[in-house]
Amino acid sequence: MRLGSPPSMHELKSILLVALGGALGSVVRYKLSGWVFHHTTDWQFPAGTFVVNVIGCLVIGVLAGFAVKEDFFSAETRIFLFTGIMGGFTTFSAFGLETFYLLRRGEILAAGSNVVLSVIVGLIALWIGFICVPHSGGGFLKQPAPADTTKNG
Repeated sequence: MRLGSPPSMHELKSILLVALGGALGSVVRYKLSGWVFHHTTDWQFPAGTFVVNVIGCLVIGVLAGFAVKEDFFSAETRIFLFTGIMGGFTTFSAFGLETFYLLRRGEILAAGSNVVLSVIVGLIALWIGFICVPHSGGGFLKQPAPADTTKNG
């Protein structure tokens, strides 16, 4: 699709498949991570996100196995499952799958670079985005008031 030109029927169908799958995957992520969070509230670890990412990698691995080894899915089904549902559920699964394919092709340096750069550059980009927002003195960064050490009376 070129910018400014109307999408073809095929492109519209793909967009709708991605949107529907993304909505489904997002709802499943929301419910699963909420359930995990509810059961791990005392942990000092983002267990909900971790569980979603690991399950996403497992599921996309199974789906990729069927797609590559068995040519199991049509192009539309692949768009719906991989880009839509799994993209809505967790993009970490796509990161894992792409890294896996690099390793399978023997591209160790590219796979390692993908892992290291995605984490480091992603954290740097997050930090830059975070510091670009001016601090208004309230909210998340507001420091708690020091305890009153004076005794009245």
